[in-house]
Amino acid sequence: MEIRILKPRKALNKAFLKVKPNRSEIECFKTNLSQLIDRINDNESEEYHKNLVIDFLKKTYYEPNHYINTKGRNDLVIHNSNTASSSVGVIIEAKKPNNKTEMLKVFSPEDTQEQMLSKINVKAFHELVLYYLRERITQKNIEIKYLIATNINEWFIFDATMFDRLFAQNKNLVKQFNDFECGRLADIKTDFFYKQVAEPFISEIKHDIEFAYFDIRNYEKPLRNTDKKDDNQLITLFKLLSPQHLLKLPFANDSNSLDKRFYSEMLHIIGLTETKDRSKKLIERNKVGERHTGSILEATIIQLDSLDKLSRFEKPSQFGNTQDERLFNVALELSITWLNRILFLKLLEAQLIAYHKGDKSYSFLNFDSIKNYDDLNSLFFQVLARRPNERNEDVKKMFEKVPYLNSSLFEPTDIEQLTLFISNLKDDKTIPIISSTVLKDKQGKKRTGNINTLEYLFEFLNAYDFSSEGSEEIQEENKTLINASVLGLIFEKINGYKDGSFFTPGFITMYMCRETIRKAVVQKFNEVKKWSCNSIEELYDKIEDRNEANNIVNSIKICDPAVGSGHFLVSALNEMIAIKSDLKILQDREGRRLKEYHVEVVSDELIVTDEDGDLFEYNPANKESQRIQECLFHEKQTIIENCLFGVDINPNSVKICRLRLWIELLKNAYYMWESEGVTSSHTLTTHPELQTLPNIDINIKCGNSLISRFSLDSDLRQALKKSKWNIDSYRIAVATYRNAENKEQKREMERLIATIKSDFRSEISSNDPKVIRLKKLKGELINFTTQGQLFELSAKEKAEWNAKVTKLTADIQNLETEIEEIKNNKIYENAFEWRFEFPEVLNDDGNFVGFDVMIGNPPYYSLSADPLLGQVADKYTTFSSTGDIYALFIELAQQLLANHAMVTLIISNKWMRANYGHVLRKYIIEKTDPVELIDFGQNLLFENAIVHTCIISLIKQKNQQALKGMRFPDNYFNNNNIHFNDYIKAHTIYPLTVDEQIWNIVKPSIERIKIKAEKNGKILKNWNVKINFGLKTGLNEAFIIDNKTKAKITAHDRINEKFIKPILRGRDTRRYYAIFKDFWILNIPKGYTIKTNQGDENIVMEPTPRYGYMEFDHAWAFFSSMHKAVAAHLLSFKEKAEKREDQGDFWWELRACSYIAEFEKPKIIFSEIVSEPQFFYDEDGFYPEATVFFISGEKLKYLTALLNSKCVTFLFKTFYMGGDLVGKIRYKKAFLEQVPIPYPTEMQESEISTLVDAIITQKKQSPNHDTSLLEEQIDQLVYQLYDLTEEEIEIIENSVKS
Repeated sequence: MEIRILKPRKALNKAFLKVKPNRSEIECFKTNLSQLIDRINDNESEEYHKNLVIDFLKKTYYEPNHYINTKGRNDLVIHNSNTASSSVGVIIEAKKPNNKTEMLKVFSPEDTQEQMLSKINVKAFHELVLYYLRERITQKNIEIKYLIATNINEWFIFDATMFDRLFAQNKNLVKQFNDFECGRLADIKTDFFYKQVAEPFISEIKHDIEFAYFDIRNYEKPLRNTDKKDDNQLITLFKLLSPQHLLKLPFANDSNSLDKRFYSEMLHIIGLTETKDRSKKLIERNKVGERHTGSILEATIIQLDSLDKLSRFEKPSQFGNTQDERLFNVALELSITWLNRILFLKLLEAQLIAYHKGDKSYSFLNFDSIKNYDDLNSLFFQVLARRPNERNEDVKKMFEKVPYLNSSLFEPTDIEQLTLFISNLKDDKTIPIISSTVLKDKQGKKRTGNINTLEYLFEFLNAYDFSSEGSEEIQEENKTLINASVLGLIFEKINGYKDGSFFTPGFITMYMCRETIRKAVVQKFNEVKKWSCNSIEELYDKIEDRNEANNIVNSIKICDPAVGSGHFLVSALNEMIAIKSDLKILQDREGRRLKEYHVEVVSDELIVTDEDGDLFEYNPANKESQRIQECLFHEKQTIIENCLFGVDINPNSVKICRLRLWIELLKNAYYMWESEGVTSSHTLTTHPELQTLPNIDINIKCGNSLISRFSLDSDLRQALKKSKWNIDSYRIAVATYRNAENKEQKREMERLIATIKSDFRSEISSNDPKVIRLKKLKGELINFTTQGQLFELSAKEKAEWNAKVTKLTADIQNLETEIEEIKNNKIYENAFEWRFEFPEVLNDDGNFVGFDVMIGNPPYYSLSADPLLGQVADKYTTFSSTGDIYALFIELAQQLLANHAMVTLIISNKWMRANYGHVLRKYIIEKTDPVELIDFGQNLLFENAIVHTCIISLIKQKNQQALKGMRFPDNYFNNNNIHFNDYIKAHTIYPLTVDEQIWNIVKPSIERIKIKAEKNGKILKNWNVKINFGLKTGLNEAFIIDNKTKAKITAHDRINEKFIKPILRGRDTRRYYAIFKDFWILNIPKGYTIKTNQGDENIVMEPTPRYGYMEFDHAWAFFSSMHKAVAAHLLSFKEKAEKREDQGDFWWELRACSYIAEFEKPKIIFSEIVSEPQFFYDEDGFYPEATVFFISGEKLKYLTALLNSKCVTFLFKTFYMGGDLVGKIRYKKAFLEQVPIPYPTEMQESEISTLVDAIITQKKQSPNHDTSLLEEQIDQLVYQLYDLTEEEIEIIENSVKS
C-alpha cells in the first residue's frame, strides 16, 4: 500500500490545465475566497462554517446550475443538476477549523505509511465512507465524482473511483453496511459504524490511497496581492474546486464541448439554420422569406445562378436533382472551403501572437487589413501560397508578418476554378446582427442593426480566443476559448446528419485508437522482429535500436473509410506519438530522446509536460523549446504522411478532415532560422520563416468507399511490365507531391500520378473477362469476313455464313453495350479504387497487402434507403435488403486489412439482436476473429441523435473464440464519460460465447441459466399454439364504439348484435386481468354482404373459387336495408373508410382474418410493448384490438403463469428480446417464439393452473387485490421446472429488484 498526496496541479486533468480562466472568473474567485477566509471564526459552530463553504461554492461556481445543500444525513452535497431530486455528484464533510480530533491531518516527511494511514483514519473520513455507501449502495448512485473533507483551511479531495474500489466493491464491507442500515448489528448509532466497522476496515486497507490536498492559507499572498501577475498562482486552485473538475463536466478544451453561441452565430453569418427532423438535427438553408442576400451562402448562390456557373459542370446531377438543390450544395462546398481557410488563419494568427508574447502587430485577420473580398482572396493566393520575396508589392507591406505556408489549402480548388472565388462576392452586402450576438458596442451592450458581412465575420471571430495551445494564464479580455478540435464538430454538424453520420465523442475516439493502435504496434513488432510480445510494456523491455523501432512504428498504416471530419485520424495521430513516448523512442531530429518530457493523450488532446508537470510552451528564442517544437512537428508530419489515410463520399468532409490534420501540424509550427542552430537568447527581431506545411491532401480522398470497379486481387503485373513506372516510382511521386518545393513540381507530380493510375485502370480493364471475350469475338468476325473463299458458296452455305456474321455482329454489339453501360453506370460515378489509390499499401509487385488498422464511425442507415447499393449486393455477403449500411463497412474493412490486422468500428447495436443482423452475426463468426464488443445499451452517445451503439473489434484471421465484452448499464453516462476506461476494465466478461442467434453480453453464471433453460424447455414456436395480432379495422374511430353508440345501433334492430364484440386495447390489459372500458368492435367480416345476399350465412373469408360478386350500389342498398342503424353510423365515416387499405369487399367491411374463430376461444391476451409482463388469460370472448396480441392453443393457463413469471421474464429480456427500448419489454412474436418453456406433466400443469385460477378469481373480485404470495408460489414452481440452483435463482431475483 502507498498513500500519495497530489498537489492541485497534479490532480487536474492535463487538458483542463490548458484552459484559460477569464479575468472576471478569477476576480470573483478571489473576492469570495477572501470573504471565506475572513469569516472563519473558531468560536462559531460547525454549522456556521458549513454555511460558509456553501456560500463560497455557490457564489463562485455552482449557482444556478447545481443545487448545494445538506441531503438527509449527509453533511453537505453538490448535486449534478439544479434540483434537490437530481443525483449527488460531490459529498463534503465540513469541520470547524479547530476540530483537530475528527479532522484528517497533513503528513510530515518522516511519517511511515502506517502513520499516514492513521492520520486519515479519523471520524471525518469515516463519515465520508458512510455517506458514500449510502449514496452508492442504498441509492445506487453511480454519478458520485469526488468526496471532500475540509476544515475550511485544509481540503482533502478524494476521487470517487478510489472509494468505489476500496469500499463499494468490497463484499464484506457492503454486507456489514447493509446489516448496519437494517439494524442487524449490535447498535444503530453512526458512531458504532465509525468505530466498529469503518475504522478497523480502513486500518487493514492494502490498496493505494491517493488524494489531492491544499491549504488555503498558503495562497494568502497571491490572494491579497494587487499585482495581477501573481493571480496566475491561483489558477490551479480555482480549477480544482470548479464544476469542470469536481463534477467532471466538459470544459472549453473538450472536443465534444460545443459552444452553442459560437455555433449559432457562425450559422447565421453563413446563412444556414438548424432544424429538427424527428430524432435528427439537420443543417439547412434558411427558409424563403428568412434569407439574407448578404450571408455568405446566399451571396454565393446569387452569383452562381446569375453567372450560370452550374452549366460548367460535366455532371451537374452529382450536386442534386433540382436546380435549387444543386445551387445549395455547390454554394455550401464553396462556403466551407473559404471558411476552412479563414478559421485556419484565425488559429495561425492566434499562434503567431502567442509566439511573440502578445504582440498584436501579428494580427492580420481584421477589417482594417482586409477591407473586402478581393483583399481576402489576395491573402489566400498571393500571400500564404508565396514566399515573401515572390509576393506582389501591394501585399508585401500589408502582410509582411504573415508567413508562407505552401499548403494545398491555399491553392484554388477545382470547384473554385469552375465556379467562383471569394473575390466574386459583392462587398457592399450587409446582414442583420443576430439577437444572441457576442458583439458589444462601446457601452458594453449587445450590438444591433445591420453590418457588412465580412466585417461581421472578422469581429465575430475576434470576440473569441483561438489560442488553445500554450501555458496556463488568465484570459484578460474575458473571451471564450474556441478549441481547434471543436471546429471539426461544428463542421460535422454543418454537413448535417443527412448521410447518417455523427460526430464521435472524444473519449470514444481516444479509447478506440488507444486499444486498437497499441495492439497493432505490438503485432507489427512481432511480425518484423519475430517476437511474441503481448503489450507495449513488453515491447519497451525488448527494444534496443530506437531508429529501427521508429521505422517500425512509422510503417503502420491506419485508415478510416468514412473519415468525416477526421476526428479518428487526429486521435490516431495523438496516440501514435503517445506510444512512441511510452516506448521511450520519441526523439528529436538529431536522434536525442525527449526524456525530460512526458507526452500523453488526455481528454483527446496531446499533452506535453516537463518533469515538474508544467505544460510545454513553444518559445522560439529558447534552444530547448525549439528542439521540442521541431520534434513534435516532424513526428506529426511523418505520421500523417506515412500512417494516416481516409476516404469519404462527402467532399466537404474531405476538406474538413484535411483542415483538421493541417491544424494539428500548425499547433507545432516553428520558426526556421538562417543559421543551423538557435542560441538560447535568440530574439525575434527579424521575420524568420515559419516551417511550411506539407500537401497532406493526397492521403485524404473523396469517393464512395463501398463501390469499386476493380477488385483488390486485380492483376497489375502486365501494367507494370508495359509501363516505364513501377510501384516505387508511384510511391516516390506521392512523397514528392507531399513536400513539393513549388507549384510546378506539385503539378508535375499530379500529372505523373494521374498517368500511373490511368495505366493501371487501362490494364485492369483490358483483363476484364467481358473485354477479353469482346476481343475474341471481334477477332472471329475479322477472320470470318476477310478470309478468301476457294470456291463459290452455295446458297445454303451463304445463308449459314450470313447467319454467323449476323450473330457475331449482334453479340459484339450487345457486349459493347453491356461494357459501356457498366462504364457509365451512375453507381460508379464516385467509385473509389482501393486497388491502387494508396501505393503505401501495395508491395513492390503491385499486390494489395492491406492496412494495419481500419477504424471509424461509418454511417448508419437502412440499405433500403440507397437503391444504388443494391446493384453491388453480390459483392457483399453481409448485404441484406432490410439491413444497415454499417454491415458493409465491416466487410469492406476485413477486405482491406492485412492478415492479422484489426478493425474497430463504432456502429449501431441493433445487429446484435435484430433479425436482419443474422447475416452479419454469421459473417463475423465465420469470416473474422471478434476480440472485443462494448455495448452501450440504452445510452445515447451522439448529440441530438437517438441511436444506440456498440464498439466492435475484429481481427482478420480465423476465429479464435476469444471474444471479450461488456455492456454499460442504462443511463450510465448522463452526458459525461465517468470513469469510462476503468468501468470497461472492471466489467469485461471473458470469454464471451456467441453464435448466429441473438448476441448477449452476460457472465458465464448467467449463460449457464440459458443453457439450462434450453435443455429443460421447448421453444414456444414448437408448442401447439399460435400467436396472432388483434383485429385490424383500419379506422378505429368508425369501427370501435362506446356503450352509447352500441345502444343506439341495437335499440331497434337486435340482428346488429351479432357484429358487436367486446374489445380490449393495449391500455386495458394487465397482469392476470384486464380492465374492460366498455368499448366494442363492429366486426362486419369480409364477404358478409355478398354471402348474406346469396342466403349463405356461412361466412368464409377467401374460399376458392371466390364466393361471388355484387355491384357497389346493389351491395350498399342491400346492406343498409338489412342493418339501418349500423349503416347510418358508418355513413359519416364513408370518405375515410374508402381510403383505408384494411377493408373487405366494401368499405363497411373489415379485412379478411383467417383466424377470426380463435377470438371466441380461450386465449392469452398481451400487449407488445410494456414495462412488465402483462399476460392475461381470457375465457370471456374479448376481441383484442390491432395493437394487442393473443396466444391460442394448448395449456394456456399454464403458459399464462410462466410468461408472467420472473424466470421467463428474465430469460426473455436477457437472451431473446430483439432490439432495445428504454425501460420497456417488447414481446415481438418472432422473439417470443424462441423462449424455451418446460412442457409440463399433467400434475405440474394442474398445480400451476390452480394457482392461476386463484389469482384470476381474486382479480375479478378486485383488481387491487394483492396476489403477490400466489405469484411467488408460481415463481418457485417455475424455478423447479428449469432445475435452477439457489445461486441462479438469486441472480434472477436480484435482476428483478434492480
